[in-house]
Amino acid sequence: MTRSELIQQIRTKKTFLCVGLDPDMSKIPRHIMEDEEDSIYEFNKLIIEATAPYCVSFKPNTAFYEAYGLSGMQSLEKTIKYINRNYPEHFIIADAKRGDIGNTSSMYATAYFKRLDTDAITVAPYMGSDSVKPFLQFENKWAVILGLTSNEGASDFQQLKVNGRELYLHVIETCAGWGNVNNTMFVIGATKAQMLAEVRKIVPEHFLLVPGVGAQGGSLEEVCKYGINKDIGLLVNSSRGIIYASGGTDFAEKAAAEAKKIADQMKQFI
Repeated sequence: MTRSELIQQIRTKKTFLCVGLDPDMSKIPRHIMEDEEDSIYEFNKLIIEATAPYCVSFKPNTAFYEAYGLSGMQSLEKTIKYINRNYPEHFIIADAKRGDIGNTSSMYATAYFKRLDTDAITVAPYMGSDSVKPFLQFENKWAVILGLTSNEGASDFQQLKVNGRELYLHVIETCAGWGNVNNTMFVIGATKAQMLAEVRKIVPEHFLLVPGVGAQGGSLEEVCKYGINKDIGLLVNSSRGIIYASGGTDFAEKAAAEAKKIADQMKQFI
């Protein structure tokens, strides 16, 4: 998906919601676990069907599939194929946080962009340019680079001062020079919303993937106040707050209701 196509979807649907697909066997409703051979895929499929009208993106976190071995990875592949076949207008982000020496990153990129056919993959830039640039060699594919994350340990490294400025700002500025606004996004946690103002000084036109709204306590209003740009420029992710809104037989309906609630709040910013 190109940048212009993503912007068009956001403006047409009046939402910039990204739904995280993080299936956890201990949380998937019991009736799905008991009745379906591939419970992860069936759970995902029903969540996708329910929330697709209210979002422009889906983000499967690969750890929630890798944890279940080969069957989990098969569920991931089936899920991505299902989205591409039935909801091709949705932007698919593989939340895999890859990043290694050049030839290894090339293989990761091939796996997710060609084999699985996702639009984007999250990338850890700690190893430098040769760990990121291989992901930027694929037409209409995106590297979503970790910038400032919302986890408790983020301050251990990301906010250390280097030459008088936080390290994450150096990382974002440097990585922005490796790609461009058409193939590079940055992850900025919603719980660090005020820091978006500093990020926007460096990358005013780039898209930002913003996790942490909902269960993690991030504020959509704060994110939009500091992070929105003329093209919206945001994909705001919610995972647990949507897909686990209910553990009963009404889980899909409850997920749809939560997604709609966030999408309705987003309309005022578009």
